[in-house]
Amino acid sequence: MQSVTADGRSWRLPRIIAILPVLGLLCLWAGTAVAHNVTEGDAGYIQEIWGMNLAPFTYLGAKHMVTGYDHILFLLGVVFFLYRMKDVAIYVSIFAIGHSTTMLAGVWFGWGVNAYIVDAIIGLSVVYKALDNLGAYQRWFGVQPDTRAATLVFGLFHGTGLATKILDYDIAAEGLLPNLLAFNVGVEIGQIMALAVILIVMGYWRRSPAFLRQAYTANVIMMTLGFILMGYQITGYFVT
Repeated sequence: MQSVTADGRSWRLPRIIAILPVLGLLCLWAGTAVAHNVTEGDAGYIQEIWGMNLAPFTYLGAKHMVTGYDHILFLLGVVFFLYRMKDVAIYVSIFAIGHSTTMLAGVWFGWGVNAYIVDAIIGLSVVYKALDNLGAYQRWFGVQPDTRAATLVFGLFHGTGLATKILDYDIAAEGLLPNLLAFNVGVEIGQIMALAVILIVMGYWRRSPAFLRQAYTANVIMMTLGFILMGYQITGYFVT
């Protein structure tokens, strides 16, 4: 995995990088305090239905991933310097395994974790990956952490965050397992959709001779957004 050194920094932002601060503002302006929120309409629907409803839960899972800015930021960080589709498939699969495991197990076994704490850790995952892309750990500590292991660990936290939010709503026990599996399938479909957009944009951007210089600034912005997410959740924890 390639990293960018401090000598390659540039403050000339392409259009795609300029979108990142907008994502940060959307995070702050969101009407709810946690990143894995379920809208009121969706929450009401989840609470009212019973039995097996595969198509609706698949749709809800896909919607969650596509609109989950924390997931998208982390995915962007993961694939930022992955140039081969084989590597992209490996890392995204690792993230999906972690995400799916804790989401399904968390809801099925009723793991109760504070949503603010989990989402703060998810914000930390964005910070961690941005620093990794900047080569910070090699410069600071002289070692490169296992990126696959980190992707799996943070995937587990991303899934826990979703499970924690789903548990806030009393899903009917009848048909719970197939509904959860359908939801997870929807999450993976949404992840593929988001990833496709990211890879298309990154493909065009990487053709620019200034990509490596601009990548430094992009990851600094991504790290900043991760800190914003962390601060937002920590504040919510102490305020509520």
